[in-house]
Amino acid sequence: MPELYYKRIIDETIEKRLKMVGAIVIEGPKWCGKTTTAKQHAKSILQLQDPDNRQNYLELAEIMPSKLLEGEKPRLIDEWQVAPILWDAVRTKIDNTPGYGQFILTGSTSINNDEIMHTGTGRINRMTMLPMSLYESKESNGKISILELFKNPDMDIDGIESDLTIEDLAFATCRGGWPESIIQTDREAQLFVAENYVDNICKSDISTVDRVKRDPNRAKKILRSYARNNSTEATKQTILKDVRGNYPDMAYSTLDDYLKALSQLFVTVNIPAWNPNIRSKSAIKSTDKREFIDPSIATALLNLDPNGLLFDLDTFGHIFENLCMRDLSAYTLSMGGQVFYYRDRYGLECDCVLTLKNEDYALIEFKLGSTKIEKGAKNLLKLDSLIKKKISETDLYIKEPKFLAVITGGKFAKTRKDGVKVIPIGCLK
Repeated sequence: MPELYYKRIIDETIEKRLKMVGAIVIEGPKWCGKTTTAKQHAKSILQLQDPDNRQNYLELAEIMPSKLLEGEKPRLIDEWQVAPILWDAVRTKIDNTPGYGQFILTGSTSINNDEIMHTGTGRINRMTMLPMSLYESKESNGKISILELFKNPDMDIDGIESDLTIEDLAFATCRGGWPESIIQTDREAQLFVAENYVDNICKSDISTVDRVKRDPNRAKKILRSYARNNSTEATKQTILKDVRGNYPDMAYSTLDDYLKALSQLFVTVNIPAWNPNIRSKSAIKSTDKREFIDPSIATALLNLDPNGLLFDLDTFGHIFENLCMRDLSAYTLSMGGQVFYYRDRYGLECDCVLTLKNEDYALIEFKLGSTKIEKGAKNLLKLDSLIKKKISETDLYIKEPKFLAVITGGKFAKTRKDGVKVIPIGCLK
């Protein structure tokens, strides 16, 4: 591998999947490292956005797409959605030439299924790649594995220390997990990457995602409202009211169109509510929580640098939650990890319900500073008690949580007397 390549968590999953299916698709936001990572596993490469050959490639895709698939396997087809017909060509090739690990497709846009004839079920496996976690960027020391905690909830974590100061954490949050920012040596250049990313999204990508012209200024206004409502259950009406302060003619349908495009670009992420049958359906809030694929998008939109973040700890707390969600998603990727949140009308809440594909789950709160750890622990214990009570009183089938944890921006890990684990984000992997 190239000297500057930072090994990614998804590398191991890619290796495994290439031995199981004919092709894999790596989706995710621009600049998160999809192409660089895919190249580590490919033996030949087709880059559809190569300016010298793009037009020739597109013309050939229309006439004889199978010619573009020729090459040593696994063959990487980068930004395949530029020529959607290649999806069906890959599926047909796999049908006619059985074998695993033939193709790796990468894309920065979730494609509309109307543009392809067949889903590729059983032949093509999709996976989402995220920006780099703190462990991948070598900032978290990784002394506590979240997956090991699922296997051994009683593992001793007392006294394990994070190497990150609060200043380090503020910088990592503003810089983000973009590989280009991490390999930079100049601090100003590192912080500029997220700002440049936002500009590119608003000025170009949001109009090229589905070839619909959109106003860059409106796009940025919508994103700024999203950033101000980061890690909250703000409704579309709340965002619309905010945007109408500058654009009174903005229609609900137009806002919906912009939000859909941002989701297709993997810029925004909606965290669904966890809805087990432990309360009546009317009691549990079901609005999605709004976050970004990377916390640096929020800081760039709010014009916050590391110092500004440190002087606005309330905002830092919300964006810290976004950072934690990103990292937990990355660390549990191989086990089908999925993040939810819980909140009901009785005031009971939990920042994160982290679930695995085997239905194991953990209840987690995010608290940037140590002063709020007690409140977070109380929330977890109340929800844990409600779940256990419901299990004992009914025939409800739901496992008990594997563990309860408060993830913090602090220095020391420990298990409290009540069993709640306190884990610095700088210790996780």
